[in-house]
Amino acid sequence: MSQAPATEIETTFVLNGMPVTRLVPARQHLVDFLREEMGLTGSHTACEHGVCGACTLRVDGEIVRGCLMLAVQANGHRVDTIEGLSDSGELAALQSAFHERNALQCGFCTPGMLMAALDLVKNRPEATREQIREHLSGNYCRCTGYHAIVDAVEAVLEARREGAKR
Repeated sequence: MSQAPATEIETTFVLNGMPVTRLVPARQHLVDFLREEMGLTGSHTACEHGVCGACTLRVDGEIVRGCLMLAVQANGHRVDTIEGLSDSGELAALQSAFHERNALQCGFCTPGMLMAALDLVKNRPEATREQIREHLSGNYCRCTGYHAIVDAVEAVLEARREGAKR
């Protein structure tokens, strides 16, 4: 018995501010499409079950697991990757804080961790250290023990709160 050829579906979405239209295999995950077809390798594939956070992306402003979303599901939406957020400067404060506090080591989890941290910084500016840990708990890091990552996010939140008081 022969297999039917994979179906491709025309998919249009905004990727890091630029419109994209491509024929996409119906069952290709968004993170794989971004890596293989678009050359955006900042989001990683690791567990392929949505539990590690290495594939974290932003779709219409909400963080999602790129390994759990099909590329065709992005049709009509806005997708932001670590590359787009870095290029826009949106991550600059977090990137600096991660660097200053040595909150990255091998770098594999860093893009997903930064995406999750930015979500927290934008949506929960009053977050406590415990809330930071809770928010980042879906992103695994096997190198740092999280302490420096939490320190970095906390420093950005504190700097923003201080800036808001002035």
